[in-house]
Amino acid sequence: MDAAGVVLPGGGSGSASSRIERNNAVLKDPSWFGQFRNGSNPWMARYVYALIFLSANLLAWAARDYGGSALTEMERLKVCDGKSDCLGAEGVLRVSLGCFVFFILMFLLTVGTSKLQDPRDAWHSGWWSAKIAIWVGVTLLAFLLPSTIVRIYGEIAHFGAGVFLLIQLVSVISFITWINDRCLSEKNAERCHIHVMVVATGSYVISLVGIIMMFIWYTPDPSCLLNIFFITWSLVLLQLMTSVSLHPKINAGFLAPGLMGLYVVFLCCEPAGESCNRKAEASQRTDWLTIIVSKTIVNRILKHQKKFMALMVNYFQFLQSFVIGLLAIVIATFSTGIDSQCFQKSETQGGGGEKEEDEVPYGYGFFHFVFATGAMYFAMLLIGWNTHHAIKKWTIDVGWTSAWVRIVNEWLAVCVYIWMMVAPIILKSRRAAGGSPPV
Repeated sequence: MDAAGVVLPGGGSGSASSRIERNNAVLKDPSWFGQFRNGSNPWMARYVYALIFLSANLLAWAARDYGGSALTEMERLKVCDGKSDCLGAEGVLRVSLGCFVFFILMFLLTVGTSKLQDPRDAWHSGWWSAKIAIWVGVTLLAFLLPSTIVRIYGEIAHFGAGVFLLIQLVSVISFITWINDRCLSEKNAERCHIHVMVVATGSYVISLVGIIMMFIWYTPDPSCLLNIFFITWSLVLLQLMTSVSLHPKINAGFLAPGLMGLYVVFLCCEPAGESCNRKAEASQRTDWLTIIVSKTIVNRILKHQKKFMALMVNYFQFLQSFVIGLLAIVIATFSTGIDSQCFQKSETQGGGGEKEEDEVPYGYGFFHFVFATGAMYFAMLLIGWNTHHAIKKWTIDVGWTSAWVRIVNEWLAVCVYIWMMVAPIILKSRRAAGGSPPV
């Protein structure tokens, strides 16, 4: 018996009807508080899984930056082939492997669930003590595996992280085009006109400011040709998306390309190359102890004013890149995981039908699959996409490999967006010419 009061193997009619009642109560009160007030339900479960995922992220970071002493003990067991440089990377991969196994197991146990009467709905929405025990168990087991298995997983994780990026990309673009279509529809066009203009203008302003700041931070010297190309090309892509959206045959307005501009600038926010990084030059790593351990803090600050300023820059960079980056991983995984509709054909299309009250609110299998690939993704970010790369503390998604992954993702996002804009026009012209659209 779980805390939700549901027996998993049986899943009798009484418990099934109670789950439907709880789900209906959440639909009537969709607020964040209402989702938790109505007990174990699929809506509340999303946040618990996100919390588990965030805990795995923090554990992987701690294993990389501060787990050296514990991992050294593992080195004696020959799990790292005697190489101290790989300890941090292997710690991240082991935590990631445990998280991946947990969510892929949840995927296998919940994929295909369509009705709330299904006992698998009770497993997805409840049984938290058992599931947390399983997650802790598989994570501990991952630390006992041979180094060879971990390295093989690290190679597979490159592919899994790429799958996650592709799913996230389609989800983000679908969400942006959905917002744009809703705002431009006849029903909402007049009411949302001012809001659309404000959001679109703000998006363009933020995008342009971001591009200007990237030129200041990452192109201090004319020799930084690759960074100059990346940033300039991002500006060109923003103009290209705007031109396509404003084409008379498409007429998608400014909102969608403006929001896509934010996404493009976000992906290109930190080109690689320490020699071309003005922020890195301004922050020659200063330890907190340099400032704290002194006879008089004020005198120390005055004596080491440059180091103190560098420390403040470091602290700001930490808040900006690491914490925000870590939260962005969790939020992106969470939001993508519940968005399975853009990857499947709607069964109610054309019929105006609504979901039956006993249908699950989102695809459980897809939700867990996204979290499983997200576990691979956060591992790649924390080790710089290189299983043998010694990455600095308080850093995330740095290095040339990470830069190229972001840039390719940026270019692919623009291509997908432009295709989603022009595809209806192309297919319509083919139908008018008597041809049949491709399947």
